[in-house]
Amino acid sequence: MFSTLTRPAALPPAQATAVRRRTRVLALPEARWALASLALFVIALPLDLLGAPAWTWGPLFAATYVTGGWRPGWAGLEALRDKTLDVDLLMIVAALGAAAIGQVLDGALLIVIFATSGALEAIATARTADSVRGLLDLAPATATRLREGGEETVAADALAVGDIILVRPGERVGADGQVLYGESDVDQATITGEPLPVAKHAGDEVFAGTVNGSGALRVRVERDPSDSVIARIVKMVEEASGTKAPTQLFIERVEQRYSIVMVAATLALFAIPLAFGGDLRPTLLRAMTFMIVASPCAVVLATMPPLLSAIANAGRHGVLVKSAVVMERLGRIDAVALDKTGTLTEGTPRLTDLRALPGSGLSENELLALAAGAEHLSEHPLARAVVDAARARGLPLPVADGFTSTPGLGVAATVGGRQVRVGAPARLLDHAGASADAVRSLVGELETAGRTAVAVLADGRPVGVLGIADRLRSDATETVTALTVMTGSSPILITGDNERAAQRLAAETGITEVRAGLLPQDKVTTVAELRAAGRNVLVVGDGVNDAPALAAAHTGIAMGRAGSDLALETADAVVVRDELAAIPTVVSLSRAALRLVVQNLIIAGTFIAVLVAWDLIGDLPLPLGVAGHEGSTVVVGLNGLRLLRDAAWQRARPGDAR
Repeated sequence: MFSTLTRPAALPPAQATAVRRRTRVLALPEARWALASLALFVIALPLDLLGAPAWTWGPLFAATYVTGGWRPGWAGLEALRDKTLDVDLLMIVAALGAAAIGQVLDGALLIVIFATSGALEAIATARTADSVRGLLDLAPATATRLREGGEETVAADALAVGDIILVRPGERVGADGQVLYGESDVDQATITGEPLPVAKHAGDEVFAGTVNGSGALRVRVERDPSDSVIARIVKMVEEASGTKAPTQLFIERVEQRYSIVMVAATLALFAIPLAFGGDLRPTLLRAMTFMIVASPCAVVLATMPPLLSAIANAGRHGVLVKSAVVMERLGRIDAVALDKTGTLTEGTPRLTDLRALPGSGLSENELLALAAGAEHLSEHPLARAVVDAARARGLPLPVADGFTSTPGLGVAATVGGRQVRVGAPARLLDHAGASADAVRSLVGELETAGRTAVAVLADGRPVGVLGIADRLRSDATETVTALTVMTGSSPILITGDNERAAQRLAAETGITEVRAGLLPQDKVTTVAELRAAGRNVLVVGDGVNDAPALAAAHTGIAMGRAGSDLALETADAVVVRDELAAIPTVVSLSRAALRLVVQNLIIAGTFIAVLVAWDLIGDLPLPLGVAGHEGSTVVVGLNGLRLLRDAAWQRARPGDAR
């Protein structure tokens, strides 16, 4: 017989798992070069504006061009080698062209903007990779393997199918497998999203990384560690993040054509007059003026201010949108998939029903005080719900003696001189005799309503039943209604919880399509089906089990307060304050931003067309061209800043959803 009391010996240092840390920002070369470029620009700018000699600010601006421009310039040249002309190279050429005709400051500013943008993208990518690697920490580094001669501590990834492992109380399960012996409650929220621990007995399946409760389990390994559910979650997140089609801002979708036309026109404007005997200097000046007025700076700014203003406004109201691309995608969603536990619900069990049996001689408060006294020393989530309810009512907790806890059965204690048992009705009532028959229909009523029923026995006789459930968020129904109006179809409920609980919640919120009992890969399949049908899918979730679906979706939003690290990093946006109604609001705000983008593109395009025509047909003075170019930038920038106002958020709230 193997002892369940012997603690495993510590692993040698060589086998200890290294603590995974986040990648430091300055460890990324993109961030270092962007910071250097920005610092040089900040030093040079006041010198230039104050009229200092050129030798003081000229070298600084030159260094700004080099530090901030060489990486995007090199990337642009590599793209050119692959017969692709991207906007990065075009911006570098435009910056150099600006410098060539004396607009050194404008070119340096353009360089800094692009270098900073590239650094932010590199940081976001590194953070996601860190989070995916950190998911592996959910699975324990070691496991206790049972052998004929006793037990041994081995690395979890060294386990093989057929090995028998011992999982002590409070430990994480080391591998996917089947329980051979023992009873316990296992918290598997990281895998299935279920709000309550699940009772496990011989023959039940357990997953690596889930947390064992108060009982000891012997588990036969059924899957290789590399094929465990937690390992597959890692793989799915990585694959989904890597294969998701890159979504670009509106202007970038026409980048190739615009870039080619602009470069070709600039070269033609320079070469053709020279071929017919034109003077070099005026020809070069005209070509450079054309490049300045035709450069897409105003068009890029036509796109960015509305989106960045919407991001800032959303951030003030508790929604962190990670990029302008994400803000644009939010406005284009036409299907929504919602997680249940921790998303539509609060994710914490609450006491919902108190039923003292006739003839028990107990009031509701007396029943609750009796149950809370027995549960006071238990760490089970259901016990905490009972104790919290008693405290919320201001009930004094009676002193309990002889407390014991039996996995899968419940707790027992002497409370006020009475032998009290609180736990699973199916197990307790079997030992309560014929008097238990009267309570079984009550238990069935609660379970049909989606509650978890808890029986209370005093001196061997049933005295009452408690109903416990995960409470629906106060704004869940309003949110579902708003999203239905905005997308033209009801959201889909995707959950790892059981069908009965899922259907009850769907009925309460107005959701018409439910997919329950899903593992993480099943949620990804659901999202893939919707995307294959041409839908732009928004997924909202909070747990590790939601991360693959968040990555696979067109756009993913995580609930921030109780969200797992992986979900928060994988999602495109985070609802920091857990206000579910903020989701349709930010979608509506995104749609308002897209409308402003269209307005700004029309304004910027008109300015560019007029200035280019003037330069080609007439004689556009360079200062006037620069003024017109910068003027269009100011106009579209101010137009986009309209979304910074609180009124824009209020107009976007669900009641005004369009």
